[in-house]
Amino acid sequence: MAKKEHVSETPATQFLRKHGVAFSEHPYEYEEHGGTAVSARELGVDEHHVVKTLVMQDETARPLIVLMHGDRKVSTKNLARQIGCKSVEPCKHEVANRHSGFLVGGTSPFGTRKAMPVYVEETILALDKIYINGGRRGYLVGIAPQVLTATLAAKPVHCALED
Repeated sequence: MAKKEHVSETPATQFLRKHGVAFSEHPYEYEEHGGTAVSARELGVDEHHVVKTLVMQDETARPLIVLMHGDRKVSTKNLARQIGCKSVEPCKHEVANRHSGFLVGGTSPFGTRKAMPVYVEETILALDKIYINGGRRGYLVGIAPQVLTATLAAKPVHCALED
């Protein structure tokens, strides 16, 4: 029997445990700039089921989190229109790190340093299981997508662009 690799706690896994969320742990070999294509390949899952956590900001520099399919991009125009902002843009890496408390590439929507509104591409909620960052590079957790709305009050939006 293969030995299960032990992964130490992160603010994200602490958050999930505190909220009684069942999750599976999926460590993998992280590749700089590899993105969800690498994590999906390493885990042997469809990239559409790997969810990326993007820290963005509105025109007043207020941070927000957008959860998107790994194989899709965010239409910032559509997102801004749906959430009632003039514009939305990705935060610079160091700003995203400061808001979330995680390094870019290891950002989880769970257990962030700063409370931020969370928006989720609505089609993610229709999946059976998703793989989302567990709070460090090279570490995803498998959860039911309903956890996003139940624990983060994530608001569904439709802002995906086909890659």
